[in-house]
Amino acid sequence: MNPGTLHLIPVGLGDAPPSSWLPEDVRLLAGRLDTYIAENAKTARAFLKLIGTARPLQEITIHTLSKDVDARQIRQWLEPLRQGGEIGLVSEAGCPAVADPGARVAAMAHTLGLRVAPWVGPSSLLLGLMASGLDGQRFTFHGYAPVKPDERAQSLKAWEAASRKHSQTQLFIETPYRNDAMFQSLLQTLKGDTQLCVARSLTTTDEWIRTHSIAEWKQKPQPDLAKKPTLFLFLAAR
Repeated sequence: MNPGTLHLIPVGLGDAPPSSWLPEDVRLLAGRLDTYIAENAKTARAFLKLIGTARPLQEITIHTLSKDVDARQIRQWLEPLRQGGEIGLVSEAGCPAVADPGARVAAMAHTLGLRVAPWVGPSSLLLGLMASGLDGQRFTFHGYAPVKPDERAQSLKAWEAASRKHSQTQLFIETPYRNDAMFQSLLQTLKGDTQLCVARSLTTTDEWIRTHSIAEWKQKPQPDLAKKPTLFLFLAAR
């Protein structure tokens, strides 16, 4: 018997119709699966309701991948797939297992000899990098910057130094309600000739992407970023 498959299925990045970000064959696949692993069951059900399912939502099993779930529990969820079958993995937003705890599930699937199938869908990191005009050959993603202003500034300076040395684009995100503070920290900390891209609400009707030097940003009105998912990218001049 062939081993089962763990399907890595992307979900939306915001309020937009699935037809604009999810291929039809992926939507059909996601709609027929009867078992999922998700960070948040409520979010997963909202995604499944949006795309449509072959069976009632209440008949679909959703395992919650909380921070307290250990490797033994993940193995237990996946073990039946060694005899065949399929299960879906979804993130809170975008592609599962990329800057996402779902990577633990994919790793266990490989340990068990299962097929791991990544499906096409939106990744804010790649979309933002594509649109930024910054270096797409060399880049690194940092997740979140430190919250304390002095530690945040120290990290930004270190990332800028690495960017300059390696010609490497730096990517990171922030909790939406701290976006404005992050933007101001970038203007105050980075050098004037560093190129900064701000990518807001990707794939939605509120999408907004701009790249300018820090010196140019200082001459412009502050963008509307409050409580909106935003990706920050910068590339230091050499």
